[in-house]
Amino acid sequence: MAFTPLPLIDDFLVNYHVGHALLVLFALSIVGVIPIGSRKVVSINAVTFGLVFVVTPASMLGEDPFTYRFLGIALLVVAPLLYMTARE
Repeated sequence: MAFTPLPLIDDFLVNYHVGHALLVLFALSIVGVIPIGSRKVVSINAVTFGLVFVVTPASMLGEDPFTYRFLGIALLVVAPLLYMTARE
């Protein structure tokens, strides 16, 4: 029988849920947008992920969905303020 890494990957990923994946994607997108140097782009990115965190069904966010909901609401409050104070 040939070695297949799929059980190893499955054992690693079984501990995570959609909320963790969204959080990692948000962090990576912020890191990817920073070299552009535009606070408006960062704030648009934050608003988008805030909406995603709020709209994602609670059953997909894991055992504590309220943490991700509060993060989404905080992003929806702070990101427009960042957008309005940005010059570029």
